[in-house]
Amino acid sequence: MAKITLVDDDENIVTSVSLALESHGHTVKAYYDGAAGLAALENDPPDLAILDVKMPRLDGMEVLRRLRRTSDLPVIILTSKDEEIDEILGFNLGADDYMHKPFSQRLLLERVKAVLRRAGIEGEEPQAGAAGADAARALKRGKLTLDPARHDCLWEGRPVKLTVTEFLLLQSLAQRPGFVKSRDNLMDAAYDDQVYVDDRTIDSHIKRMRKKFRDVDPEFDAIETLYGVGYRYRET
Repeated sequence: MAKITLVDDDENIVTSVSLALESHGHTVKAYYDGAAGLAALENDPPDLAILDVKMPRLDGMEVLRRLRRTSDLPVIILTSKDEEIDEILGFNLGADDYMHKPFSQRLLLERVKAVLRRAGIEGEEPQAGAAGADAARALKRGKLTLDPARHDCLWEGRPVKLTVTEFLLLQSLAQRPGFVKSRDNLMDAAYDDQVYVDDRTIDSHIKRMRKKFRDVDPEFDAIETLYGVGYRYRET
């Protein structure tokens, strides 16, 4: 199944989550502080990382921030905090999903399954025929090139590192340049039915995606906001 790295300073959570994941065939490596977890993620990248927010040495948000400098691996954030700002910050930093403690093991397993499926790591059926060829074919829209098979994104030939969720959102927008996609449309494109997200989550992903493109091209303006309606891709 998948290689999963779990970073949490609560031994009870580490034990229970590890057992639940391993019972579904996953391989789990656990670390109890942010610094050790970050080192492991950089030296031996897994298929998925699960990070607690409040940890010694480095908290989960800082681990995520540093990880996103070099990696787009899927990340689920765990937190016991209830403040809305923490969730928004997590998505702004590039988290793929977010769960509040306490949580049910069953719900966590569904979230893990959904994130892995979106990343193409678990649950993908072999694609066949024209539909499969279309899904795997590189998409070119002006200065943008998206290659779903390799998870590559290029802007004027220069790489832009996108998370799985960001890639799926951009792919949905770029498939039909000029057409407006509502936030609900984008949620359907990037998330499974089991995962609930609100409008702020989509907005956070779009904001972070724009910043990545502007790091490559300060004049990037291909993703347009239509306030109260949604977003559209403008081919340049």
